[in-house]
Amino acid sequence: MRLTILGGGGFRVPLVYGALLRDHAPGRVTEVVLYDLDAARLHAIGRVLADRAYGIEDAPRVRTTTDLDEALRGADFVFSAIRVGGLEGRAADERIALAEGVLGQETVGAGGIAYGLRTVPVAVEIARRVRAVAPDAWVINFTNPAGLVTEAMAEHLGERVIGICDSPVGLARRVARTIGADPDAVRLDYAGLNHLGWLHGLYEGDKNVLPRLFEQGDELLTSFEEGKLFGADWLRSLGSVPNEYLHYYYFNREAVTAYQQAEQTRGAFLKDQQARFYATAETVPDASVWAAWDRTRAEREATYMSENRDVSGAGERVADDLESGGYENVALALMRAIARDEAATLILNVRNGTSLRALDERAVIEIPCRIDAAGPRPLPVTQLTGHEAGLVGAVKAVERCVLEAAASGSVRAAVKAFALHPLVDSVQVARRLLDGYRSAHPGLGYLRAD
Repeated sequence: MRLTILGGGGFRVPLVYGALLRDHAPGRVTEVVLYDLDAARLHAIGRVLADRAYGIEDAPRVRTTTDLDEALRGADFVFSAIRVGGLEGRAADERIALAEGVLGQETVGAGGIAYGLRTVPVAVEIARRVRAVAPDAWVINFTNPAGLVTEAMAEHLGERVIGICDSPVGLARRVARTIGADPDAVRLDYAGLNHLGWLHGLYEGDKNVLPRLFEQGDELLTSFEEGKLFGADWLRSLGSVPNEYLHYYYFNREAVTAYQQAEQTRGAFLKDQQARFYATAETVPDASVWAAWDRTRAEREATYMSENRDVSGAGERVADDLESGGYENVALALMRAIARDEAATLILNVRNGTSLRALDERAVIEIPCRIDAAGPRPLPVTQLTGHEAGLVGAVKAVERCVLEAAASGSVRAAVKAFALHPLVDSVQVARRLLDGYRSAHPGLGYLRAD
């Protein structure tokens, strides 16, 4: 079976390959094609994978290419993890937003809108090429903003594009362990959009055991990542556990201040960190390049959302909190379920259908699904509460404005996307944001006056 990875020179590709190396069952991936526009990064990651696979007889073959159609031809699965504009673009997104006093995170608020505006046209073109060159392939999208990009690609690929994220799985596993439940046995009741969802229940059989969490003392309730971020009192007030990215909404003023005061933004940190890795990757001996990559990865994970943890006094991440579902493991489980018809349950980004009454049927949502050879089918979940539905509806309206702007080149639609976002507090700020992003990103040149 052949897997094509778009963004194959990306830093996290070795995580996906590592998951493939652990799979020795019949029907596994036997060939990986890495596609990227940057040949030097492709070569560096190719060396990392070769070192990781050394001595493993059935390791999937790896080849690289900078030709998209060549990469897609013959693919059974296409894993999309591109970053349009690179980390330089992400750093600019953060800087421009913070200068206006609003959040610049890559998937939330102004930064997420800017990222979406330059990514959607590229993702749509990829979807068109997949449909033309590999119409039977399944596309697994991890390109951020994941829900928005999946919805854009679904207009061309329908149900054969599925978005993934490891945040909900990591959240559920941490909560299950905290209340003494088996993370692998509970049924998850989770719903929302990507990076904007809530865990409403953990079921052992027919019994929801999540209420046990709120009966715990403050010390235990704040012993895991989300408890540290949101605090015991706020979790009890909600009666659910929010995805960690909702910290940007519930504690927005504090988060913005922390980002403004930080020595450098997350994007700037990753840009510098990865630049150092890729610069030295060519000089590291073949037998040491995996170790060099792994050291860089560990530093990256330990500093994840550090500003938010500083705001809440959460301190450094502990080992259990560093464990998530792992997007690479979610991707592998998804491929296994479809390719081998091995039924599995995963939280995925798929079209809503009739699952959430607050949204229309074509909206891509994040929800537990049952997957087999026919693809994913959303499972029943608790409906969103009033404030959840309001927030999700507002952000989905923003996403639709981004899709309109990407399709038509409309500046008016792009300004509307910024202005309608709950974390942007002025139409004038929205206009200045768009002006700043158009100046910084040549890829937004397609936007024109109406």
